[in-house]
Amino acid sequence: MTYKLEFIVEALKEWKALDATIQKQFKKKLAERLQAPEVPAARLLGSTNRYKIKLRSAGFRLVYEVYQQEVLVLVVAVGKRERNNVYKAAAKRELE
Repeated sequence: MTYKLEFIVEALKEWKALDATIQKQFKKKLAERLQAPEVPAARLLGSTNRYKIKLRSAGFRLVYEVYQQEVLVLVVAVGKRERNNVYKAAAKRELE
């Protein structure tokens, strides 16, 4: 089953600010995740429905949530891994 992809407003701004080559790498991985989004190894600690996609060589991360009922993958944050900034942004957006 293919999941629908959506971005929250802040994550969409971050996505648009990315270099085209980084976007292309994320698109390839997102296409795979839309088929099977719940990858146990990619689950964020302490979360039941949040996962990450890592671009190790570039140092970027994409954090998304999976909603089974709506068959939806929602991108919450995109950014550099430095000092865990992308994870902090995702945690902050969870509270909003």
